Amino acid sequence: MSPTAPVMSSLQEIEKDWIDYNNHLNMGFYTVLFDRAVDEVYEAFGFGPAYIAARNCTTFSAEFHVRYLREIKLGDRVRVAFRLVDFDEKRLHTFQEMYHEDGWLAATGEGLTLHVDLSGPKVTGMPPEILSNVSAMAAQHASLPMPDGVGRSIGIRRRA
Repeated sequence: MSPTAPVMSSLQEIEKDWIDYNNHLNMGFYTVLFDRAVDEVYEAFGFGPAYIAARNCTTFSAEFHVRYLREIKLGDRVRVAFRLVDFDEKRLHTFQEMYHEDGWLAATGEGLTLHVDLSGPKVTGMPPEILSNVSAMAAQHASLPMPDGVGRSIGIRRRA
C-alpha cells in the first residue's frame, strides 16, 4: 500500500444473477461489491474469521450510503478504492470508490463500522494490535485529499 493512494481491491466480476430487469446491476449488489472489497482491507487490519474465533469480536456496519454514478452491466469488472476517513477505538468511518476496469467512477460508498463483542452483542474497543494497524493506515491516508462526496446528505434541494 502506497502512502499516497487508497487501498485498491482485487478485480471483481459482475455475476449474471445480479442484473435486474433494467439490464444493469441491481442496487443491492453495489453494496455486495463494496463489502467484498472491504473484507480485503479488514483482513489486513487483523479482522476476519480467525479474529472472530480468537476474540469473539467482529465488525458490524452501522450505516452505509451509496451514490450510483454510472451504470454497471453484465460483463463489466470493477475495483474498489478504500479510504479510511476517520476512526476511534470503537468505530471506523470509511469511503470507497468503485471504478470500472476502464477507469471511470461508477459508485461511491460511505460507511460507519462498529467494532462489536459478539457475547453481547455490544460495541467495544478494538485491541491494541488492531488499533495499531488502523492507525497506520489512517496516517497514510491523512495526506490524501478528501474524496468528493464524503459526508453528503440526502434530500431534495428546493430553489428559493
